[in-house]
Amino acid sequence: MYAVIKTGGKQYQVAVGDKLKIELIPADIGSQITLSEVLMIADGENVVVGAPVIEGASVTASVVQEGRHKKVRIFKMRRRKHYQKRQGHRQYYTEITIDAINN
Repeated sequence: MYAVIKTGGKQYQVAVGDKLKIELIPADIGSQITLSEVLMIADGENVVVGAPVIEGASVTASVVQEGRHKKVRIFKMRRRKHYQKRQGHRQYYTEITIDAINN
């Protein structure tokens, strides 16, 4: 059984027991969160697709940790113009573990 959820402007395919790094959610470490934007649930032959979300469906997850991703390096250069610009960025994330998929 798996589901497709939407959080932080991105879509993820999740199953029970999966670990996932999503955009930062203001939640305490060890707490339970409920993700209510479920786009699809598949259980073997049975597939339920929402329009756009499935009413009453949710995914329960627990927060494992919070952190920052590896640095993304941005380098801009104009050839023959003596222009170079370097930047870096680290995005915050929340790591969660999927506990249950509720119909």
